[in-house]
Amino acid sequence: MAAQVTNYQCPSCTGPLHFVGASGKLECDYCGSTYDVAEIEALYAEKEEQAAAAQQSAEEKTAAEKKAAEEGGWELPDLSADWGAEGDGMKAYSCPSCGAELICDASTAATSCPYCGNPTVVPGQFAGTLKPDFVIPFKLSREDAIRELKKHYRGKVLLPKSFSKENHLQEIQGVYVPFWLFSGEAEGNAHYECTRSHKRTEGEYEVIKTEHFDVYRAGTMPFEKVPVDASTKMPDDHMDSIEPYNYDDLKPFSTAYLPGFLADKFDVSADKSRERADVRCLGSLKKALQGTVTGYATCFPRGEHADIQRGKVHYALLPVWLLNTKWQGKDFLFAMNGQTGKLVGDLPVDKGRFWGMFAAIAVPLSVLSSVIVLLMR
Repeated sequence: MAAQVTNYQCPSCTGPLHFVGASGKLECDYCGSTYDVAEIEALYAEKEEQAAAAQQSAEEKTAAEKKAAEEGGWELPDLSADWGAEGDGMKAYSCPSCGAELICDASTAATSCPYCGNPTVVPGQFAGTLKPDFVIPFKLSREDAIRELKKHYRGKVLLPKSFSKENHLQEIQGVYVPFWLFSGEAEGNAHYECTRSHKRTEGEYEVIKTEHFDVYRAGTMPFEKVPVDASTKMPDDHMDSIEPYNYDDLKPFSTAYLPGFLADKFDVSADKSRERADVRCLGSLKKALQGTVTGYATCFPRGEHADIQRGKVHYALLPVWLLNTKWQGKDFLFAMNGQTGKLVGDLPVDKGRFWGMFAAIAVPLSVLSSVIVLLMR
């Protein structure tokens, strides 16, 4: 009987690899890929070496980005790396593939990276991690996340079998994703050119009278805790798409919320995140100003100006269920809001099935077209 190598996963689809005596190779049951034992061992050895270098680099980067954040004009929280007695029960992991720096409590084991699916994450020393201000605890369980993912791919006949396997869905992981929460006030003014038309009949003619107006608006809009994800591993569009979070559940950070979950360390400073926050706040102000211009047939912006009065910034961890799967060398990341259940993610397509279905449809249609042409002659 072939022996199963439980600590190795397929680099192509992340399915488990088995050693098959007949071929002398490691084989994947899901995608059919085969690998030499030496090839896989070399791959994992290289990743472990990269992990040590990644951890050292991350600690240096954290210190530099904290300094940059303090120089960005925002009122930053008093971020501290001193976790007190709570830090004694924490562990750190590093992913040599994508560079993710993950932390968790001592009872939680990290066996794979939730961002890139790399099956090897290397334990490291818990140090240089800044303590968050707030956390929103997970409300939804792993079972809830699996159920929503099943609903997401239900009826998708082109979905690869390796993705829909039940044991693959069990790889979903709960991760506290780092966010900067920006507060402040946006102030601006705008000039619009608007029209209003009137129609009347004069004899045989229809007369349209168009009036032109210059409309001016000005105002301020406070904003509180605008979220911007602070992890380069997490696609920004995924995080924007699973918003909003209900801040009624925002709690002062405590490691008591971590057991069973991983937490990512921020690797984008508040200063580098502020542009995204500014765009969102200014966009909301401009939309609100134009929304007050009513009663006109048309409304065209002719000039807009807005400024941000920067205020307090907080560092928070928000709950996300993640599943990363690979198909034909591409990564597919699924993210679900761990508080509300809102889910986003692109599904891989099995090209073999696609072309098989295309041929099954195209051939009968081609035959039917030929028959019609013959009958019309």
